[in-house]
Amino acid sequence: MRTNETLTQEKVFRDLPVPAALRKMILPAVISQLIVLLYNMADTFYVGQTGNPYMVAGTSLMLPVFNITLCLAGLAGIGGGSLIARLLGQGREDEARRVSAFSLYLGLFIAALFAVGVGVFMRPLLELLGAGENTYAYASQYALCVIVVGGVPTVLSNVLANLIRSIGCSREAGTGIILGGVLNIALDPLFMFVLMPEGWEVLGAGIATCLSNCISLLFFVVVLVRMGRGAVITFSPGKGLPERKSIAAIFGVGVPSAVTTFLFDLDYVIIDKLMVSYHDLALAAVGIVLKVERFPLNVGVGICQGTMPLVAYNYAAGNRKRMEDTVRLSRMLGLVIAGISIVLYEIFAVQFSHLFIQDAQTVELAAQFLRIRVLATPLMFLSFFTVYLFQAFGKGRIALFLGVVRWLGFNIPMLFILNQIFGMFGIVWSQVAADSLTVILSFYVFFRFRRAMGEGSGTLNN
Repeated sequence: MRTNETLTQEKVFRDLPVPAALRKMILPAVISQLIVLLYNMADTFYVGQTGNPYMVAGTSLMLPVFNITLCLAGLAGIGGGSLIARLLGQGREDEARRVSAFSLYLGLFIAALFAVGVGVFMRPLLELLGAGENTYAYASQYALCVIVVGGVPTVLSNVLANLIRSIGCSREAGTGIILGGVLNIALDPLFMFVLMPEGWEVLGAGIATCLSNCISLLFFVVVLVRMGRGAVITFSPGKGLPERKSIAAIFGVGVPSAVTTFLFDLDYVIIDKLMVSYHDLALAAVGIVLKVERFPLNVGVGICQGTMPLVAYNYAAGNRKRMEDTVRLSRMLGLVIAGISIVLYEIFAVQFSHLFIQDAQTVELAAQFLRIRVLATPLMFLSFFTVYLFQAFGKGRIALFLGVVRWLGFNIPMLFILNQIFGMFGIVWSQVAADSLTVILSFYVFFRFRRAMGEGSGTLNN
């Protein structure tokens, strides 16, 4: 029996004109990505208002650990979401339900395991990250709230967003993420400066972040309840486990997604470490640039997230023309936005840098760095757009290959090579140089895959 939810999903994926379908899928994803970016900056911004550098350092130390929770969410959410869209394209709703339940419990299990591990090994972990006598207390307060207590709702919220988007409900997926982000921005000053006593601002920021993610998760649970018992996305394990090949497909796409997200964050960590060898102004300047450049990049990620279910569904359904029209239009949209960002950042680099710091020397250096780094924006978009396409196709090994080669083969080595030859400006130029190579490789792999697909038996099904 075809549920109302299924008919809605089919209208978006199969019947709506491609521009309308992309608009319906992409717009909520882009807005949610921008809100996520703002709320990721909110804790650091508000903690910075205390004027206590040890509080700022303590919260900053936990950023790599928090990013790991997002990697875990990608493992279950992107792996499961991509497969669900393909299964719906093949008309296999019952298997899609089994995959949905498995993905949710997988996310719950790995999030709980990670949270317990951080709680048990918190001291050695924080010491490994560099927490000292002055920062340990603040880092542990933040970790307790955001990772140990808040890890499960954070992961499940992101998993549910990906799964709900995979059935064409991008507005609901985006609303849940936006709700959590807006609440975090609003609750931070309330808990930090009103409810908590002086000296406990970091704990207040952690509680606000944890609470906002819990409310976001509650919103998604309400969405599932309103969808009804026949919904594709379900917590109910009553249908049993998915097929072995479905479980393999979840990990086949999810693991590469988690690995490439981790390597992306590792690249940023290495940039900071290399800049430390110069002077504090250079470190501050590149820190500003890495924040400012995320706005067009997060828009690009939103485009990819909204596009992936459409591509996956039509790939599995064998509708090659609609699939290629979707790819072409979304890629063009991403490149147009990247081009606009180049123009704006080249003209207003000083003004954008001024938003984060007032020191004239740092602003001048940050503006120089930004005008260089922004040139890589279209290249970066094309690089991760291609990876998302292969995730949509269920080709996890190709996605993993492209992600690993991009970061471990091109980006990170280029950082060290250009740093040795050109100094700190070599670090800044490394993204353009490395992603030029990545785009060439990505296009070569994609067009080979496309040609092989065209020479196949006439079907696009896996």
